[in-house]
Amino acid sequence: MNYIALLAANSTTTTNPFEEIASPIIGLLDLVLTPALLLVGAVGAIFCIFLGIKLAKADEPQERDKAKSALKNAVIGFVLIFVLIVALRVGLPAMSGWLSSVSTS
Repeated sequence: MNYIALLAANSTTTTNPFEEIASPIIGLLDLVLTPALLLVGAVGAIFCIFLGIKLAKADEPQERDKAKSALKNAVIGFVLIFVLIVALRVGLPAMSGWLSSVSTS
């Protein structure tokens, strides 16, 4: 009898089951995004400095072109990762608001 009452109580609640699942995920993302942003910035800066030194030390034109290409690709990759993390950080409140507005409808 207790199971039936518990099932009935759960079916009458107006909470969205997706909100119960999404809330911990949104909380985790909110906690992880700032350190991830700092980590990507630090690693990107160190790696680009390393590749810049490698470019400056290159003696042959082939090594210079290879180092220049690697530096260009690293900068593009780190900028892309940085922009995506910032976009997720900015868009997270909007996604949370959308989820709560869907759950109240």
